[in-house]
Amino acid sequence: MFMEILGIIVVLMALRVLIAQDRAERMLYLNAMSFAISALIVLYIQTPFGAIMAITYFVASTISSNAIAYSIGRVKKEILVK
Repeated sequence: MFMEILGIIVVLMALRVLIAQDRAERMLYLNAMSFAISALIVLYIQTPFGAIMAITYFVASTISSNAIAYSIGRVKKEILVK
């Protein structure tokens, strides 16, 4: 049951990413999608190795989301300065 719900969330977030016009809005949907994917990994591979894979995916996606958010904030500051 949980896997189906998470699958629906991933599909909806992927559609929202395609529809969204603003780059910051896309990043929010990508972030939500990455959380759902890490939960799907845990639920699908029900072993300690699956948990390690999900943690690794979660940490890597969080770091990339933070890097993207930082770069978007920096670009906005540069636009305001010019």
